[in-house]
Amino acid sequence: MATGAGLEAIVLAAGAGARFGGRKLLAPWGAGVLLDAALAAAFAAPVRSVTVVTGADAEAVTAAALAFNPAVRIVHAADHAEGMGASLRTGVASLPADATGVFVFLGDMPRVPVAVLPQLAQALAAGAPAAAPTFRGRRGNPALLGRALFPDLRALIGDAGARAVLQDLGDRLALVEAPDDGVLFDVDEAHQIPARPREGGDPS
Repeated sequence: MATGAGLEAIVLAAGAGARFGGRKLLAPWGAGVLLDAALAAAFAAPVRSVTVVTGADAEAVTAAALAFNPAVRIVHAADHAEGMGASLRTGVASLPADATGVFVFLGDMPRVPVAVLPQLAQALAAGAPAAAPTFRGRRGNPALLGRALFPDLRALIGDAGARAVLQDLGDRLALVEAPDDGVLFDVDEAHQIPARPREGGDPS
């Protein structure tokens, strides 16, 4: 975790994963669970700390996050059932008072290309109020939002997350082209989880 100039990371991990069938972030992914992949990207960002916002399955998600890296901060969104806005405002409210910006990672996005993260930080340092990755014309995640937008994030309601805040910026939002579609890929349903090979390599 390279240290940024007051930058923080939030991983939103409060959803119930209803379309998935529940416990989505604890589903197997690679050598660990789906949440691990999002955390790996967050810890690769140029940030001082990584905060996981829990909601549904809070105890199990907390255990998984701490198992991945004991340095993770955990905050619980008591009103998580309201939607992503509740989780995000809880996470932003928990940030240190001197935070200058926050990366917002989604716990169900396991393929974020880490190469784009310092580029987003550079865009913020150059004066943009926020920055987001794009791939082939589509805006993706994670977004990086500067301190001036924190009041807007703390006022979010519903399930829109930071989308409306970013849209309101218009052409002031810095867009950074990502190297692959990992900034667009999220896991919604169980069939998107690749099967793990059986031990011993026996495919039968």
